[in-house]
Amino acid sequence: MKKQQLITELQSHGLRLVEGTVGAKGRRGGAGPSDHKAVTVEGTTVMVPIYTGTANQSPYSIDIDGSATDQSTSQPTLMRAQTAIAAVDFPVQPKFYGLSTADGIPYWKIALLHSHDVLATTVQQTCMRYRDAATACQFCAIEKSLDQGRTIARKTPEQLAEVAEAAVRLDGVSHMIMTTGTPNTPDRGAAYLAECAQAIKARVNLPIQAQCEPPADFIWFERLKQAGVDSLGMHLEAVDPAVRARIMPGKAEVSVDVYFQAFEAAVKVFGWGQVSTYLLAGLGDSATTLVTAAARLIDLGVYPFVVPFVPLAETPLANHPAPSPDFMMAVYRPVAELLQQAGMTAASMKAGCGKCGACSALSAFESP
Repeated sequence: MKKQQLITELQSHGLRLVEGTVGAKGRRGGAGPSDHKAVTVEGTTVMVPIYTGTANQSPYSIDIDGSATDQSTSQPTLMRAQTAIAAVDFPVQPKFYGLSTADGIPYWKIALLHSHDVLATTVQQTCMRYRDAATACQFCAIEKSLDQGRTIARKTPEQLAEVAEAAVRLDGVSHMIMTTGTPNTPDRGAAYLAECAQAIKARVNLPIQAQCEPPADFIWFERLKQAGVDSLGMHLEAVDPAVRARIMPGKAEVSVDVYFQAFEAAVKVFGWGQVSTYLLAGLGDSATTLVTAAARLIDLGVYPFVVPFVPLAETPLANHPAPSPDFMMAVYRPVAELLQQAGMTAASMKAGCGKCGACSALSAFESP
C-alpha cells in the first residue's frame, strides 16, 4: 500500500491501540489535534485519531510483539485486521515536559509537542462562542482540556518564552504554532498573540505561526509581523454558507468574503505561501466545493491545509461520520496538483500547521 493511501486511511479510520501499548498515551480535548496520537509510519510522523468512536471500530490496530522480554524496546507493528502492514514508532516524550515554571506550572500545561518537532500552544484556552450553543462551533473541544485541569486558561508571554527556549534547547523544536480562543475584542486575539510572539522572539530565535480569526482592522497583520510572527493562519474550516451556518453558527457571521479580504491583506504582509487556512473535509462541503475553494486560495497565495474532520468525544458532532478515505483522496489529489502547478509547498512555509502537515496526508501528495 502506498504511503499516501495508508496515511489517508489511518486518519479517516483512526487507530485502535491495545491497552498497555508502549507509547500509547495520546491527547484528549483542547484546540487540536485532539483525541489523537503522534505515530511515525515509514519515516513520516502523522497525528492519528485514537480516542474517537470511529477509531474504536478501525480496521487498523497497533500490535506489540508479545514475545519480547522488554516491551519498552519491542517494535510496534501496524496491523490491518490480521495482516502486518508496517513497523511504526511513537515519538519519545520531550525532555521539556519534565520541567516546571518557578510558580510550579508544568511546562506541558503551557505548550505541547505536536508531531516530533513542533511546539504548539493555545495562548487563551477560552472562546467567546464556546459556552453558547447558539454560537459554538460544533466540532470544537477547546475548553475540554481546561475543564480537566490539563492546561491553564491564559499563558503569559513570559511563560511561553521560557517553555519555547527549553523546547528548542532540549528537544530541537523547529517551529512554533500559537492559536487562541476568540475573545470578544475587535482584534480577535491578534493583540495578545503579538505580545506573546514578541516575548518569545526576545528569548529564542524560533519561527512562529499565529492563528486567529480575521481582526476587524487589518493593521493587526502588520503588528503581528513586527512582533515576530512569521506566518499566519486564519481558518475557514467550512466553505459553503449553509454548512458554515449549521456547523459553526457564531463563526459563520464572519462571511467567506470577509475571510478572503483578510487573506488578500495578510498575504501582502507575510508573503506568498506564508498565510494558510484549514479546510475541514467531511463537515458537509462537497469535494468540488473544497477543491474550488482551494484553487481560489492558492491564486491568492494562501496554502489550503485540507484536513479530515475528526468527530471528537463530548462535542455535538461526536457521532458525525469521519470522511471516507475515498472522499479524502478525491480532494487531496486535485488540491495537490494545484499546489504543484503553483509551486506552493508545505515545506516552504516558515512555520505552522501546513508546514507540520501531521494532521493531513496532503503533503504526501505534493510530490509528483
